[in-house]
Amino acid sequence: MKKIKSKRIDAQSFGQDTLEDFHALSHRIMNLGLRGLLRIDFSREASKILMNFSGCDSVEMWIKEHGKYYRSEIIRSPKQSFRFGIIPIKQKEDGKIIPNFQIDYCLGRMCRDIVLGHFNPSLPFFTKRGSFWTGNAENFFASLAKQNRNMSTCKIIVEGNYKSIALIPISVESENIGLLQLKSIFPDYFTKEGVEFYEGVVQTLGIALTHRRAQIELRERVKELTCLYGIAKTVERPDLPLKEILQGIVELVPPAWLYPEIASARITLDGNSYSTPRFQESGQKQLADIVVRGKRRGAVEVVYLEKKLELDEGPFLREERSLIDTISREVALIVERKQTEQDKARLQEQLQHADRLATIGQLSAGVAHELNEPLGSILGFIQLVKKNPGLPEQVKQDIEKIMKASLHAREVVKKLMLFARQMPPHKTQVNLNQVVEEGFYFLESRCAKEGIKVVLLLSPDIPEITADPAQLTQVFVNIVVNAIQAMPNGGKLTIKTNAFDKSVSLIVEDTGVGMSESVIKKIFLPFFTTKDVRQGTGLGLAVVHGIVTSHGGSINVESKVDHGTRIEIKLPKEKLQERKRGS
Repeated sequence: MKKIKSKRIDAQSFGQDTLEDFHALSHRIMNLGLRGLLRIDFSREASKILMNFSGCDSVEMWIKEHGKYYRSEIIRSPKQSFRFGIIPIKQKEDGKIIPNFQIDYCLGRMCRDIVLGHFNPSLPFFTKRGSFWTGNAENFFASLAKQNRNMSTCKIIVEGNYKSIALIPISVESENIGLLQLKSIFPDYFTKEGVEFYEGVVQTLGIALTHRRAQIELRERVKELTCLYGIAKTVERPDLPLKEILQGIVELVPPAWLYPEIASARITLDGNSYSTPRFQESGQKQLADIVVRGKRRGAVEVVYLEKKLELDEGPFLREERSLIDTISREVALIVERKQTEQDKARLQEQLQHADRLATIGQLSAGVAHELNEPLGSILGFIQLVKKNPGLPEQVKQDIEKIMKASLHAREVVKKLMLFARQMPPHKTQVNLNQVVEEGFYFLESRCAKEGIKVVLLLSPDIPEITADPAQLTQVFVNIVVNAIQAMPNGGKLTIKTNAFDKSVSLIVEDTGVGMSESVIKKIFLPFFTTKDVRQGTGLGLAVVHGIVTSHGGSINVESKVDHGTRIEIKLPKEKLQERKRGS
C-alpha cells in the first residue's frame, strides 16, 4: 500500500499524485468499514487517518445513527487526544430529529445549517455540494454576524484558536447523516480544490459507515441465530424438566452480546432464579418481561459487570434489544407449553380416576349384595349356637372370633354399599357440635389410652344444617380414628367447629406423622392406604369424601411429614324446607 503523506491541496498541487493519494486514502477508509469496528473505534481510527493525511490540528465528526448524533474529535498534540460522546438532540414539529448544536456560537449555527441542508451555494466559500471553508474564522464570522441579523447575537469565538475551518456534510443516498470538521491553526490552510477533494473522501466515508453498520448487524445476527438455535436444541428435549431448560437457556445468552467477556444473565420465573455464575446487579442492565397468558411471570436480564460507553440503549445495541425480547417470548412459550402439558396430564388423571370410581362402584354394589345374604346367615347361626348351654370354653372363644370377623365383614359391606350409593341418606336438621360430642364419646377412652391430649373448641352459636346425622358421625369418626392412628406415640388432637355466613366447618388437627404431597393426592382413592392390611380397608376416606360431596360440602387437607395433618370439612347451611322447595 502506498504511504500517504500529509499535504495541503490547492490548484497548483492537484495532479496525478493527488489522485493516487485519494485512492489510497479511500481504500484505507473502506477497509476500516469492512472490519466491523464498534462506533467509537471506527471514529477513532478514521479520525487518525484523516488527521495524518490532511495535516490538520483537529478532526471532528458528527454521525447520525439510529436517531442519535455521535460526536468524536481528535486533536493534534504530543499525544493525540480523542473524545467521543453523544450530541443532545431535539425533535421538530414535523417529528424530524436534529442535533441541538450550540447555536449561540456562529460556528455551531453554521454546522446546524449545513447538516440540515440550509445553505446558499452561491455564497462565497461554499461549494455546490454544501461544504464551507474559511482561512480566517473569526474575521469571517464577525463579518457574517454584521451582515446577517439571525447571527447578530452569536459569539464569533472559535474554541482552540483555530484559524482555518472546513465543514463538509456526510451524505448517504442523498441524506445528510453527519458532518466532518477539519481545523487548522494556520490561516488560509484550505482551498476550494482541497475542500472538493475532501468531499470525495467523505463520500467514501459515508459508504464505509454503511458497511460498518452492515458488518455489525451481520455479526450480531449470526450471534442471535446461534443463541436461538441453541435454545431450540435445548427445548426439543422433552425429557428435560423446566428448571434445566431455563438454566440451559440462560447460559446461552452472554455469548450473544457485544461484550461476552463481561456479560452475565439471569432468568427469573415465579420467584425462582436461574443465572450464570458471575451474575450480580448492575446499573447497566437490559431487561425483558416474561408474559404468560397475559400475566407477568418473570424476566430475562443481561448485565455488564464493567461500565461501557453509551450505544443505542445504554451500552447495548438495538439488535440486542430485539434478541432479548425474542428470548423472553421463547421462554414464555416454553412455560406455557409445559403448563399445558401439566394441565393435560392432570385432566387425563382425573378422567382415569372418574372411570376407576365408576368401575369400582359397580363392582362394589355387586359384591356387597352377594355377601350380605351369607353374612346374615352366618350371624344368625352364631346366635343360635351361642344359646346352647353345653358348649366347651374353646368352642365359645372360636364362635366369638367368628362373630367378630363376620361383623367386620358386614362393616366393609356397608362401606361398599355407601361408596356405591346403595344406601340413600336420611337428612334432617343436625347440630354439628352434637355430632362431634356423640361421636367423640366412643373415642375418648382410646385417646387417653394412646396418650393423646384432646382439645375441643366448639363454636357455641353454630347453627343447624340439613344432613344425615349417621353419615356425619361416620365422617367424624373416620377422620378422628385416622388422626389417632397417626400418633402412635401420643400427641395433641384439636377438634374445632366454626360458623360462617353460608357454611359451617369441622376441623380436625393432629401432631402425628403427617403425609407427603404424593400421598395427599391419593388419600381419597378407594382402597388406597398406607396402613397395615389388618388396620384398614382403604375405604374410610373415600367414603368420607363421598358423604361430604353428596352433602354439597368440600374437604381441604394440609399436611407435612413429621409435623401433623389438618383436615377441614365445610358443609352448607341449607335448611331442610329450602331443599324441599328446590327439589
